[in-house]
Amino acid sequence: MAQQPPPSRTASVGPPSAGGMNAPATTPGGGQGQNSNQNLNQIVLEYLSKKGYSRTEAMLRKESANTDANGQPIPSRVEDTGGKMYSSTFNLVQNWIESSLDIYKPELKRLLWPIFVHSFLNLIGDFYPRDGQEFFTTFREPFEAEHEDDLRALAPIHEPEHLQQNNIAQLYRHNKYRLTMSHMAYTSLVMFLEQHEREGGMVVLHIVQNFLDIRTVDRQTAGGQKGLQRLLAERNGEQDAPAEDEGIPGHNPGSANLDRNAPTVLLKLSLGPMPMEADLMEDVKAELQDHDSAHPPAGAQNTLVDEFEQRIKREPMDDVPSRDLLPFPPSTARDVAMEVQKVKENRDRFRTEGRTGGVGPGISVTMFTFHNTFDSINCIEFSGDNSLVAAGTAESYIRVWSLDNRALTSRTDSPSYQPSSSRRLVGHSGPVYALSFSPAVAIPEPATNGHTSNTTSTDSQPRYLLSSSADTTIRLWSLDTWTNLVVYRAHQSPVWDVRFCPHGHYFVSSSGDRTARLWSTPQIAPLRLFVGHDSDVETVAWHPNGAYIFTASGGGDRTVRMWDIVRGSAVRMFTGHTGNITSLACSPSGHVIASADDRGEIVLWSLPTGRLIKRMRGHGRGGIWSLDWSVESSVLVSGGADGTVRVWDVQENKELQQGKVVGEGGAGTKIDGAGGAVGGAAVAKSKAKKDVVVSPDQISAFPTKKSPVYKVRFTQMNLVMAAGAYLP
Repeated sequence: MAQQPPPSRTASVGPPSAGGMNAPATTPGGGQGQNSNQNLNQIVLEYLSKKGYSRTEAMLRKESANTDANGQPIPSRVEDTGGKMYSSTFNLVQNWIESSLDIYKPELKRLLWPIFVHSFLNLIGDFYPRDGQEFFTTFREPFEAEHEDDLRALAPIHEPEHLQQNNIAQLYRHNKYRLTMSHMAYTSLVMFLEQHEREGGMVVLHIVQNFLDIRTVDRQTAGGQKGLQRLLAERNGEQDAPAEDEGIPGHNPGSANLDRNAPTVLLKLSLGPMPMEADLMEDVKAELQDHDSAHPPAGAQNTLVDEFEQRIKREPMDDVPSRDLLPFPPSTARDVAMEVQKVKENRDRFRTEGRTGGVGPGISVTMFTFHNTFDSINCIEFSGDNSLVAAGTAESYIRVWSLDNRALTSRTDSPSYQPSSSRRLVGHSGPVYALSFSPAVAIPEPATNGHTSNTTSTDSQPRYLLSSSADTTIRLWSLDTWTNLVVYRAHQSPVWDVRFCPHGHYFVSSSGDRTARLWSTPQIAPLRLFVGHDSDVETVAWHPNGAYIFTASGGGDRTVRMWDIVRGSAVRMFTGHTGNITSLACSPSGHVIASADDRGEIVLWSLPTGRLIKRMRGHGRGGIWSLDWSVESSVLVSGGADGTVRVWDVQENKELQQGKVVGEGGAGTKIDGAGGAVGGAAVAKSKAKKDVVVSPDQISAFPTKKSPVYKVRFTQMNLVMAAGAYLP
């Protein structure tokens, strides 16, 4: 009788198969199936051991160690997890940064945005659309405040084909994102990524190597925004704003040359005042001498001639632009009278020199409020002699008022015309977005009986008014005849801003066609075309000497650029805003440019060095619509959508202080830099609305009831004029 093999052995010589074993059926996902896989592996290993197949047993044990209970291989590297690897990697880096030293945390946090963007783009490009959308939704929240527009542009990307059609995606994929870090922070980052190579370190290193341009600096020796003192002051994270050289395109701070190999030396600028015409200078000096003889200065007051010579005196090292390169029409008797009046006002002005320290001086503000506008006013502008105010409307017309209630008449008026203190200018076929008066100074009426007149001469009023509109045109209006003189056509999109040169004759415009253009009033074609911004050029400003202009853009650009109008080329570029830039103003000294955005932040930039000086916060969201400087360039005034006029100390603090928190909104009590908000109204407001951190540079704030502030302006006597429209 044949002997049957024992139950624990098989009749075959080779390794048993699953079909040859009396094993329970495997059920996917079930606990019984998982136990069966484990039991099966153990049985095979015992069999191999008894048969002496040691090499096969060792190999199977090694393979079994890297499989889960279902028999699936366990990934040994994060790259093996497919579309989940970027979520794991981002979590790894984010958690490490949060646990790093506070002194390095602010600069390390700047890494998260480019890593987030390129992780998302790589997921979509590698055909992981579902994982990409999950990653985008999970990690987008920390970046919504600073990169709202970019997030909005990236959100519709779901397929690899979308990457080719999305401008923001192409911008990030074809340009390196520049960051500046300290040596120690960068070394710590690389060491951490190398130590966690299998957990995702190599994924981040690949992004850093291919898509980032990290420049390392020595904080101990570096000064300014990159200095160790500034880093220590900001280690609490209150200053979470990009550096002036961060982002795309990365560039040397202040330099308009975007080449990665561009030299760090900036182009020298001619920031001194424009030399006065020789004949005009002699005529002005003669007039001032006559006035000094008739009205000797009182006490220790300077004579007008001394005041004039101090204004025109320049040290040899102060570079000034050449008057020959920028031709102006010959001076007239009106120009002489205006220059004489400027000297008088400069001597007799309310002075704001000396350091204010955020607690003074007491700047006075005169507010003009427009009622019953029904939210139709787009812009407001004051004339240089403080006698006229003009408003551009959404109904395509302009209205001009006399501030001293004079009748605005013309020699061309018909006999039936009823004199009025306002005039209406009609000609545009679209909303009017910007206005600019030609230069003017309040010239008093000629003295009678040896006494100075307090009445302003009508000859001091501006002669012209410029307006820009959504109809893509710029119009020049005569304020003598109250008629349209010229229509300038060249822009292809709405013209957002227009500004007269400080010396008249020339003006500059900016448009939605991403260009700015230089014009002269006698010619209908532009003289220069300034191209370089990637989005609409929202606002423009002039340098006091008239040799340079400034342009600012919003959208994905958010840069301020300085242009030489003679050569037509960019000489400076400033980056660092996190919102759309809404206003620009250059200091009378010609060395500092102030820019403001719709996130309520004001940034000061040094023109000679091209560096960021400081940031000032206090306005609520919605946009800072107007900026202006005091005569001494020591105080800045701002107004905007939050319904407040704010006064700022622009001198850089030697020691950074902790800003105070107040509530948003235009209604409330006066806020000053010394004592904060007076009364409980501001506290109640801060609870009801989102809190705003006010930097210690704020001297004072003047809230309106419900009037967004469209325009603020310092007069030559250092009085602030402001205007807004009441919105019930």
